[in-house]
Amino acid sequence: MAERIFLSSPHMSDEGYEQQYVKEAFDTNWIAPLGTNVNEFENELAEKVGSKAAAALSSGTAAIHLALKAAGVGEGDIVFCSTLTFSATANPIIYQNAIPVFIDSDYETWNMSPKALEEAFEKYPEVKAVLLVHLYGLSADMDKIIALCKKYNVALIEDAAESLGTYYKGQHTGTFGDYGIFSFNGNKIITTSGGGMLVSDNEERIAKARFWATQSRDQARHYQHSELGYNYRMSNVVAGIGRGQLKVLDKRVEKKNYIYDFYKSNLSDLEGVEFMPSNDWDQPNYWLSAMTLTGKIRPVDVMDALEKENIESRPVWKPMHLQPYFEKYDFVGTDVSETLFENGVCLPSDTKISDEQLERVVKIIRRLWE
Repeated sequence: MAERIFLSSPHMSDEGYEQQYVKEAFDTNWIAPLGTNVNEFENELAEKVGSKAAAALSSGTAAIHLALKAAGVGEGDIVFCSTLTFSATANPIIYQNAIPVFIDSDYETWNMSPKALEEAFEKYPEVKAVLLVHLYGLSADMDKIIALCKKYNVALIEDAAESLGTYYKGQHTGTFGDYGIFSFNGNKIITTSGGGMLVSDNEERIAKARFWATQSRDQARHYQHSELGYNYRMSNVVAGIGRGQLKVLDKRVEKKNYIYDFYKSNLSDLEGVEFMPSNDWDQPNYWLSAMTLTGKIRPVDVMDALEKENIESRPVWKPMHLQPYFEKYDFVGTDVSETLFENGVCLPSDTKISDEQLERVVKIIRRLWE
């Protein structure tokens, strides 16, 4: 059996940056949750994306949770949420005892439809926040969505877990809303093995998020807690990996774009094949390269053929409003997200993939049409 080709696996720097920072943590005995790496990772990422402040946390999910809390979302509040996403986007809404209303995608961006969002605002004018996802590294249509949020005076939270390194009109995704979140899970464009970051220009709210994330421990000699806290802080060792990974982010984005262009140039001529959309204002990181199939060949045919050759691929996310746990909540839109799920397949997009392996993937897929 040929060597396994992964969908998207961890990729440490050739220069060993990560090991240098981790060694420093060991040498100074700062193995505990906080230390220089945590502080510097926050500063370096905030500077990279252009935010005033950042809080390094244990996961992207934790970052979404604290963003919702910082935005004042509480029991019974309505939160508009992209439906075409992973459950980690929606779960924190439930943590806050709030009510998700799922918003459909559009074909132009694969992200939250401004038209469906406007319909949702008309239906639920009392909404507390909008939780927007930049799917697979594609930017949502931010100008229209920001305008709607401002019109209704509602907080905007960007789930940029998949879009670190993506630009919308020259500005990093995750920095347009009141809060932005990034993920450093093992399959993301850069990884800390597990971790996340909350960013905002509201430095006071980020400081409060750090407080909540450190068990809401009051400044007192004894252990005193006046608010509910969480064990959400990133460790100093993990943050060292993140600092090293941040140095190669631009290289990873470049390789992801190369992978996408390779697939698109070698597969677009096949009947019924369309690739993720691109727009003039969008500079995607193409975290995953995804295509839709509308002919006789179905996504399961592609995934089965690849798996037989020890190659990993995945379906497009199953929309939240179709999930057993979330189906009781309202959905605004048509059938765009459902159609993308039914027709979509994510191709291996590992930044360690070679040209030879890319050619192998393409050859296996093209064989299905012959």
